[in-house]
Amino acid sequence: MVTDGAGAPGTKGAGAAGAVAVGPGAPTPADVVAVARGGAAVRLTEEALAALDSGRAFVEALADDDQPHYGVSTGFGALAVRHIPPADRARLQRSLVRSHAAGSGAEVEREVVRAMMLLRLSTLATGRTGVRRTTAEAYAALLSAGLTPVVPEHGSLGCSGDLAPLAHVALALTGEGDVRDGGGALRPAAEALATAGLTPVVLAEKEGLALINGTDGMLGMLVLAEADLHLLLRTADIAAAMSVEALLGTDAAYAEDLVALRPHPGQAAAARNLRTLVAGSAIMASHRGPDCPQVQDAYSLRCVPQVHGAARDTLAHTEVVAGHELAAAIDNPVVTTDGRVASNGNFHGAPLGYAADFLAIAVADVAAMSERRTDRFLDPARSHGLPPFLAHDPGVDSGLMIAQYTAAGIVAELKRLAVPASVDTIPSSAMQEDHVSMGWAATRKLRRALDGLAQVLAVELLTAARALDLRAPLAPAPATAAVRDALRGAGVPGPGPDAPLAPQLAAVVAAVRDGVVLAAAEKVAGELA
Repeated sequence: MVTDGAGAPGTKGAGAAGAVAVGPGAPTPADVVAVARGGAAVRLTEEALAALDSGRAFVEALADDDQPHYGVSTGFGALAVRHIPPADRARLQRSLVRSHAAGSGAEVEREVVRAMMLLRLSTLATGRTGVRRTTAEAYAALLSAGLTPVVPEHGSLGCSGDLAPLAHVALALTGEGDVRDGGGALRPAAEALATAGLTPVVLAEKEGLALINGTDGMLGMLVLAEADLHLLLRTADIAAAMSVEALLGTDAAYAEDLVALRPHPGQAAAARNLRTLVAGSAIMASHRGPDCPQVQDAYSLRCVPQVHGAARDTLAHTEVVAGHELAAAIDNPVVTTDGRVASNGNFHGAPLGYAADFLAIAVADVAAMSERRTDRFLDPARSHGLPPFLAHDPGVDSGLMIAQYTAAGIVAELKRLAVPASVDTIPSSAMQEDHVSMGWAATRKLRRALDGLAQVLAVELLTAARALDLRAPLAPAPATAAVRDALRGAGVPGPGPDAPLAPQLAAVVAAVRDGVVLAAAEKVAGELA
């Protein structure tokens, strides 16, 4: 979800206890979240410093070489045919950062920039990029000080990595451009660095290229999206359980033996959650038995485990992709352990672009099913005795009629966001970079899709909570009742005459994003899968 993150940025200091350690090993998704959203400081390990020194020694051995070495003694991209004499090689790196800091548009969210910085630092710490330890230490200090370079949204084609976004970060490291300080104030980078007691970096051979040639923006957004989707999929199960219950549906199709006939792990987890959430429901017990005329529910109720489960399995796949990428050392050229400075194509963002697009499809479908359940509540022909639009006095009151419009409009947008970005490519750099991934675009739209899913689920929760109240005196399941009560405690009223819905929806959206809905259910039902 698109968020500015929470927590005071970087108050611990780069070497403080509790800082996230950055070394040759892969950072965990939890590390990414802690730095990006929690404002955690970072520190380079002794292993990282040794690896940095080793990698730098190979670069310095080539610094005065008359033979061309890409990134050290040549131009970049289509200009790689230009040999750069030793006297101009430091200026080459400065010019690279300045020219590539060419983004445009709105500022990228603070949490994304911090995630991107952590992941670039992680690659630097492998020693495979050839930067000096002092440069890596300065990068870590910038992150730990809570100074967030201003990075415009547009500029990355996802190949060679996220060049423009990372260049804006590197520009701040050298004392140019703008940053946001820990309080969010916009300040010139040179001034903010001085206030924090940091010295701008003067780039040496290869360092400019090493700071900008990575998939770190794409990867950071994918990891944050995966963390968000874990929360939203469990919340989707909660919303669905409340809807099935309040629409007088049945949990018979969720039986363990039936679900096991199709052994997808995500499907089994979703069905288990649904069974747990509706356990003990007097509403469901009221229509169980041979006299119930409802033989089987509509797909949006009966097939919840199949759809929510497929989304879970898609998420599991993308987490494997992200895990491989977290363990990667991406640069071009890369410094090998035997001392070569070798060109490669590891900066191509296809793995991340595909993963983000795959997730956007799943997000759109989960939201589409949620909206269909909301719609059933509002139609007296399908709601099994509930008043039209769940209105207090139908005709005078419109109830939740337009809340469904909101959900429908968002779902339509999510379908557009599910169109893959990674199938597109626009050649660049005079056809040297003639195929690009659009992975940055894929992960940007995934974040917007997750925002939309949270809002669609909030509409369903608002609707289902009101419907549960309208089933009184029959009592809902303890877990779903706890969620309803949590929403009431968040300022969302129960059934009654029409009142402005936007504040109510905003309160439910906040309860979804902050985990209030999930916590209320799990306090009663235990941890959900």
